[in-house]
Amino acid sequence: MSWLRTRSPFIIASAVLGAGMVIFLMLPIASSIFGSASGIPGALEDAGTRNAIITSLYCAFLATLFTMVLGVPLAYVFARYSFAGKGFIEPLIDLPILIPHNAAGIALLMVLTPNSVIGSFFDKMGIRFVDSVMGIVVAMAFVSAPFMIRSAQDAFISVNPAMEHVARSLGASELQVFRHVSFPLAARGVLTGCLLTWARSISEFGAVVILAYYPITAPIDLYDTFVTEGLSRALPINGLLILIAVAILIIFSRLLTRQSRFLKPVEGRA
Repeated sequence: MSWLRTRSPFIIASAVLGAGMVIFLMLPIASSIFGSASGIPGALEDAGTRNAIITSLYCAFLATLFTMVLGVPLAYVFARYSFAGKGFIEPLIDLPILIPHNAAGIALLMVLTPNSVIGSFFDKMGIRFVDSVMGIVVAMAFVSAPFMIRSAQDAFISVNPAMEHVARSLGASELQVFRHVSFPLAARGVLTGCLLTWARSISEFGAVVILAYYPITAPIDLYDTFVTEGLSRALPINGLLILIAVAILIIFSRLLTRQSRFLKPVEGRA
């Protein structure tokens, strides 16, 4: 191995410490999968577990769509413009990552309960957030939005502003420049944000369980099973959810690789 041939104590120590971190991360995951392998088919056959997984996937998709529609334009503004209050507003975007997610759920509940001003306004239009799909989507979007915004913002920053200036000098409007120049060149970063947002949304528990316990999502189903039926019954569901996470990770890596290959010729011509 090349790192051994260097005979550098620092490199060898780094490799050993890194191996320790890999073991620390992989051992619980591998143990959970192999320890519950025999029960995973049964967990997959359980209608309640299947419905919970489908609910998580569906709501995570809606949350990703919601954060993309609102978050990508915000990321573009952050990347390209300075305005009063930007230095105060921009750091707040990361706040949902830092606060405990059950605290995020309580904060959302305070705003969206039918007894609040905003919740009452939506309730009159037939839109309820407490114990509803809409509530799950909002909770997922709240905790995962920073991943979308920051990924898209970094992508827009990486686009050379000179290309946008050239397009505007040729008569293109701001919207046309965004649609035909900025967004296509930042597409890989936006895709990364979508995948991170979707993956993070699927795994959300703390905010969802406070705002919308029902319909039950996959993390809540796992929690319910563990509390009411014990570790032995929860292990197969746990292993199944970890396998789904592994599948998402593989798809995530493949999509990013394909997107990177697709964009190379475009960047070359530019």
